[in-house]
Amino acid sequence: MAFSCPNYSLVAMVCYVNNIAYEAAENQLLLDLLAARGITEPRGLAVAVNDAVVPRADWSTHALHAHDRVTIIRATQGG
Repeated sequence: MAFSCPNYSLVAMVCYVNNIAYEAAENQLLLDLLAARGITEPRGLAVAVNDAVVPRADWSTHALHAHDRVTIIRATQGG
């Protein structure tokens, strides 16, 4: 499944988001990937790249690379 982001026009790599392949521009920023997926509210969200948690403060500067594995987890309430 391909997605587009206004800051990137060329699809140059594949990365995996929650084990699903996505096409993205080379060096796409993590924050842009989240926005392209419609994720705009970071509250309760944790993101890891290649099994390493990326601090929210780094999302706007963390560049993704070919075959990176991105895991997005949203906390939920329940009992």
